[in-house]
Amino acid sequence: MALPDPAAESPLPPPPAPRSAPAEDNARGAAWMMLSVFFASAMTLAVPWAALELDSRMIVTLRAIGGVMICLAGLALIPRLRKELRFSSPWRHVWRGALIGVSTQFGFYALTALPLTLATVLFFTAPIFAAMLAVPMQGERIGLRRASAIGAGFLGVLIVLRPGTAGFDLAMLAALVSSVLFALALLSSRGLSVRDGPFAAYLSSAAMSVLISLPIALPVWSLPVSGGGWAALAVVVVASLTRNIGDLQAYRWAEASLLAPLSYLRLILIALGAWLLYAELPDGWTIAGGAVIIGAALYIARRERLAKRGG
Repeated sequence: MALPDPAAESPLPPPPAPRSAPAEDNARGAAWMMLSVFFASAMTLAVPWAALELDSRMIVTLRAIGGVMICLAGLALIPRLRKELRFSSPWRHVWRGALIGVSTQFGFYALTALPLTLATVLFFTAPIFAAMLAVPMQGERIGLRRASAIGAGFLGVLIVLRPGTAGFDLAMLAALVSSVLFALALLSSRGLSVRDGPFAAYLSSAAMSVLISLPIALPVWSLPVSGGGWAALAVVVVASLTRNIGDLQAYRWAEASLLAPLSYLRLILIALGAWLLYAELPDGWTIAGGAVIIGAALYIARRERLAKRGG
């Protein structure tokens, strides 16, 4: 006698099949990356503006709360979002979201304590940390060329940090910690946005950021007191959501090695905006170290592309 099929007797529908990886479309990926670059720059420039009235811990918390509220409104108003929402690996979403939440705390503190161009240069070390951490975490093997590029990247970090000089600031370490945590999030969630979609990936990271940030922000709890403060916070929230969706979509459609050069356009936009809005100009150390860091990161992306193609 044939055994009954449990799935046929279950009143619940079968789980949805995981999303398949989209066919590569570099033009579409580049368009999404340019959207991300613009809004990431806007978010970065708005953080010091919001910090005139709010502690960085409050900015992170209100940003996350705003992101969750926008996502919930989208779920309520757009049936397709509810239908397609899935979390195929819940604990990976939780882990990724926790890493991003803590990373953002360190990152926003750095943006309020350092010149914006300097903080941005240090954030660009994330691909270098990701390449280094992929060895123990994912068993990847790196050749002499990529190892040399990683070493060059850290030389660039030393140029920017100027350890032992009057130019060193502990907030620089906060920027590096933010980059390390973001690199860990990237490595631990590869393919997550492809399987579950960018909306689910953003919602889980925003929700975890709320849970992590609330107790951190309670001692400094406050709200903006002026229209300008609320406007700055609105820019941070909307630009952050748009930037995250743009990033996730870009890397779904195009190769990382092709997107990397476009992502570094943020440095130009942020440097220009910091000069116009805050009269900030990068010093020679930041320019020199930033050039080394970006060059190393671009070379690592190129070597990864060749390795995938067997080159």
